[in-house]
Amino acid sequence: MTKILVIHGPNLNLLGRRQIDIYGTTDLKTINDEVLKKAKALKVAVEFYQSNHEGDIVEAIGKADKKFDAIIINPAAYTHTSVAIRDAISAINIPTIEVHLTNIYAREDFRQKSLISPVAKGVISGFGVNSYLLGLDAAVSMSKPR
Repeated sequence: MTKILVIHGPNLNLLGRRQIDIYGTTDLKTINDEVLKKAKALKVAVEFYQSNHEGDIVEAIGKADKKFDAIIINPAAYTHTSVAIRDAISAINIPTIEVHLTNIYAREDFRQKSLISPVAKGVISGFGVNSYLLGLDAAVSMSKPR
C-alpha cells in the first residue's frame, strides 16, 4: 500500500485561531481529517507530523525514505528560510509536494520566495485545505508503492 507522510510546519498547530483573516477558521485537525478521508477513498495510508522545530522536521524527512513513498509538506515560515529542510528533501529519493493554504505569491515580498520549491516535484498554493487534497492526488500519482 502506498504510504504518504504529511508534514505540517511551524505554527500550523495554531490554525483556526491564528490570523483568521489570512488562514480562515479551519484548524489542523480538520485538515488532517479531510486528508485522511480522501486517503481512504484513494486506498493509501497517510501519517501526519507537525513540528515548530526545524531540526525535528529535517529528521522526519531524513527518515521518510525508509518508510514512505512520498511526502506532502507545508513548511510554513520555513519555506522562505530553511536551507536545512531543502537539503533534507534533496537527500531523499522520494517525491515531495510542497503545499500552502494561501497563495504565497500574493503575500508579502519575503513570502514570495520559496527555498523548497526548487527541490519539490511541485507546488500547490492558495486553495486552503484543498491544497492538501490536491497535493495528495499529486503525491499518489508520483509515488511507487514499495
